[in-house]
Formats: sequence, structure tokens, C-alpha cells
Amino acid sequence: MRSRLMALLAFLATFGALLLLHGPLLRLPYFWDEAGYYIPAALDFYRAGLLIPKSTLPTGHTPLVMVYLALAWRVLGFSPLVTRAAMTLIAAATVATLYVLGRRVASREAAAWSALLLAVMPLFFAQSSLAHLDLAAALFTLLAFVVLLEQRYWTFALVASLAVLSKETAVVLLPVAWALAWRRTRASRAVPRKHWLALLAPLVPLLGWSAYYHHATGFWTGNREYLAYNLYSTLLPARILWTLMRRLYEAFVGGFNWLLMAGALAGALWVRWRRASSSGFNRDKAGSLERGFFLLTGSLTAIYLAMLSSVGGAILPRYLLPVFPPLILAAVIFLLRLPRWLCRPILLAVAGCFVWAWFINPPGPFPFEDNVSYADFIRLHQQAAAYLEGQPSRPRILTAWPASDELTNPDLGYVTSPVEVVRLEGFEADDFAPVDAKSFDLLYLYSRKWEPADNWMTRSEWLRRIGRQYFGYSTQVADRVLIERYHLRLVSQCERRGQWVRIYSR
Repeated sequence: MRSRLMALLAFLATFGALLLLHGPLLRLPYFWDEAGYYIPAALDFYRAGLLIPKSTLPTGHTPLVMVYLALAWRVLGFSPLVTRAAMTLIAAATVATLYVLGRRVASREAAAWSALLLAVMPLFFAQSSLAHLDLAAALFTLLAFVVLLEQRYWTFALVASLAVLSKETAVVLLPVAWALAWRRTRASRAVPRKHWLALLAPLVPLLGWSAYYHHATGFWTGNREYLAYNLYSTLLPARILWTLMRRLYEAFVGGFNWLLMAGALAGALWVRWRRASSSGFNRDKAGSLERGFFLLTGSLTAIYLAMLSSVGGAILPRYLLPVFPPLILAAVIFLLRLPRWLCRPILLAVAGCFVWAWFINPPGPFPFEDNVSYADFIRLHQQAAAYLEGQPSRPRILTAWPASDELTNPDLGYVTSPVEVVRLEGFEADDFAPVDAKSFDLLYLYSRKWEPADNWMTRSEWLRRIGRQYFGYSTQVADRVLIERYHLRLVSQCERRGQWVRIYSR
């Protein structure tokens, strides 16, 4: 009883600490994919009980996170604060679960360092209050690790089903579990047939959802445009190779991950050298739980990298969130095998660099949601929306998504009533080709991509060609081109840490 109370208090302390760290971010309006799909989909369930949204284009995602948000709104009211606090609760549970897993397979120190590094990892920190699916998938995947290593197979069936219902791609957890069960069978610890049924059970809710979705929409998943973008256009050998390289970078290099991985590699090499050079060195192999954990982590990482290199039009690091908690724990276990005078300074340096990476951006394109740059994007758009909504003549505003939705949907938190918008696909030159000067009164431009002055994508023709051919990369049209074409004058502008908004009048 005492241990459970201490665990509850530790979880609540983690939740409170994350809320404090996210304090300035909790009331921000909704950002990018939140505004485009997840919040409208959750609102459709909140208001009408619809599992398949009608107010936005259905994408086939399993509905658990949207149902969870709708229930939170039902209890506490619909607001960004409630939404972000509800997601932070999931983040705190993920950090606490990683600590529990670390205590199971390693030591108290490894568990504590892993939990701390996950909490401050720039990608995880940014995603901790955003209404996306990957955070919940990470939580239930991690819980599945815990119960699977303890051979609680029917509990695994439950939490793996929740992972799949959070995001359908979490189904890749099942072959990872099967590999561990097969290994135990080969080691003369045969897994009973009823437990194999438990390992298959999470397929049932996924197949049930697919059948329901097909009955309602005519598609097994997604829609025609979604499938074309996320599947049919991605199955090119060259694109798969380039995407795999990007995914490897995201997993092992980006956001100062390289420092943690370098420390882990040093720890592994140190142990190997000590064993080779000292007959008195402890040669005991890792325990069964630790070996099983390494098998699960390696298998999960490999299968996620393979899957996300083959499908998915958007190369978003957040899709790898289910991989990062066990990967961090594995790295910390290896790093702690270094001498104490060396491993702890390295871990402190990693934690410090992770926090630093909340605020620094790479010298090339990256999703704003990978660190707190998304907050700068939102605040700039709040300023622009306030200026445009305050115009007395109700002008027609030419702009591109997501600003077009921000100005027309008050639920997203930017305007109190809809503003008249003329929609663009984007801000590339081709997007403006069919636009007549008489069709709009104000042009609302903003930095849709991170394009710093030293952008390495624009300095290399070879990289630009690869980006255009396989990932649809292009730069925004220069303002001067639009000024000359439409005879525009600047009426408002603002900038935050390299991002900007400019509003022009005809």
C-alpha cells in the first residue's frame, strides 16, 4: 500500500512539474495538424458522438485520443487549456512508466536518468501538450513493454489494443511481442497456446475499426487523397532509401540525440575492452529481463524505421515517439557502464543540451513542432488574426492553410467570428498562378517553413533536387515578386525568432 501511494505521489509530482514547465504554452490556440484534423475530429465526437469526423476530411486514424479529449471537455469544458493539460497528463504517465520499466530491467539510477532525459527531450517536450496521436501510442507501447517482460500476456493484450486504438501504426508492436515469445519458446520456456491468443488479440479492435470505417466511407483506411500521398507516392526504392536516412538522423542524431548515442556507444565499448583486458572483470551476462528489453527495443526501433521509411508522405519526427522512451533507457543503461566520474557529467551534458534544443533551430527545414518554435508560430498567427479580425471593412483575405482555417473556424482559438478567406494551396509560385488581383483585398503571408539565411537546402543544388523529387520541397515565392505582380503595399508585419508574418494590401 505504501509503495503504491509513493508511486501515485511521484506521478502527480511529475504531472505538476510538466504543467509548470509548459505553463506559458497551455493556453495557446491549436497548431497545424491539431487545427487541421485532431481537434475538429474530437469536436465531432464531443458534439455529435461521431467516431468518423464530418467537419474535416477523415483519415482513417483510430479514435481513442479524440474520444479521450472529448471526455475531458465533457468534464472540464472545451478550451485549449483543458486539451493541453489532458495531453500533458499522458506525457507524465509516459515518463512515470519509463521509470517503472527502468527499475524492472536496470537500476534506480538508470530509471531516474531515463525519465529525466525523456521529459526534457526537445521532441517529447514539445509534443507533451500538443493534441497528436503519437504521445498516447508511446505511452501504451511502453506499458506493453512492462507487462510483456513480466509475461502478463492478457494485460499485454489490453494495453496493446489501447496502443492500436490510439494510432493504428502501433500494430507493429505485435510482431515485436511475437519475437520475444518465440525466443522464450526456443529457450525451453514454451509460451502456452492461450497466451499466443493474447498476443494476437490486439488485432481484433484494429480489424473491427477497419471494417466499421470501410462500411462508413468505402475505404479501409484514409481517403483517396490520403492514400495517394501517404502510400502510393512513397513506394519508390530511392525515396525509401532517402527517407530511411532521414529517419536514422531523427532517431540517433537530431536534437542532440547524437550526444546520448555517442555516450551509449562509449559505454558498450568500455565494457567490451574491460572484459578483454581484465581476467578479474565481472563477465556475468545481463539478466533475462534486460536481454528481453534489449530485444524488444532493437526490434521495435528496426520495424518502426522500416515502416516509416516505406509509408507516410510527411517525414515527421513525432511518428517515432513510441521508439524514443525505450531507446533512451537502453542508451542510459549502456552509458552508465562508464566510470562514474565520466558517465554522470555526460548525462548532465545531454540533459542540458536537450533543454537548450527547446529554443535553437537547425540550419535547414524542420517541423516547428519539434521544439517550442511551434509556440512562436501560434503567437504570430494570433497577432495576425487580431489585426485582420479588427478590420472594419471585412476584407477578403488571401492566404494558405493552416491560416485559412484559423481565420474561418473560431473553435481553433484565433478569431471570435469567421473572416472571409480566399484559399491558396501554399505560397509557392505555382499556387499564385491562377490568382487574380481582383479576387482579394489583403494578402496574408507567413513563414510556413523554416528557411534561415544559412539554409543548407538552398545552398546545395543536389539537396534541392532530392528534396523536390522525393519530398516535394520548394521555397516560398519572394515577396517582391508578389508586390510587383499585384501592386501591393505592406500594412502590417511581425517577427519572432526567425519566423514572420506580413500582411499586404492592394
